[in-house]
Amino acid sequence: MTAANGEQGLDLVTRTGGVQAGNHTLVIRDAMPEDMAAVQAIYARHVLQGTATFEEVPPSTEDMLARRGQVLASGMPYLVAVINGEVVGYCYASQYRPRVAYRYTIEDSIYLAEGQSGKGLGKALLSTLIERCEQGPWRQMIAVIAGTHNASSIGLHRSLGFAHAGTQPSTGFKFNQWIDVVFMQRALGPGNTTPPDS
Repeated sequence: MTAANGEQGLDLVTRTGGVQAGNHTLVIRDAMPEDMAAVQAIYARHVLQGTATFEEVPPSTEDMLARRGQVLASGMPYLVAVINGEVVGYCYASQYRPRVAYRYTIEDSIYLAEGQSGKGLGKALLSTLIERCEQGPWRQMIAVIAGTHNASSIGLHRSLGFAHAGTQPSTGFKFNQWIDVVFMQRALGPGNTTPPDS
């Protein structure tokens, strides 16, 4: 699922993933094992305080390391956003469904640290993830967004070419409330206009 905000604020995305914002430089790079404690802290806040994920018990740093390992073992990117040496957000792609026919479809997940919304970090992370995934064999990317009220994540995905693909009403129940799930989708590379590589 996704919990990203912020479409404006950071001005220049370079080919190397650097973004200049005043006196601060945002770097988008591959997540390293030593980043995962910060990633765990970011995610734990979303688990405990938000509805963007339906998990209710925060995974440990060791759990997050294992999850990163699964993503990398599948050949997919796991990225972090770093400002002044501090991890301020992360995103990754993962297999959408386990059945073999879904092998060309992936799901994005993106989370930002507290206080980092509205600065363009989400757009920088997600656009880099899309670019990286288009270098692989995948043809479709799915965003699974908790809450029809999550206008910032829906707007972020729409700004990067995702279209609404459906809504499942009242699919989750967290913090004593029913939560809808919004599906958005965009093509990667040629999408469905050509057969996948054999």
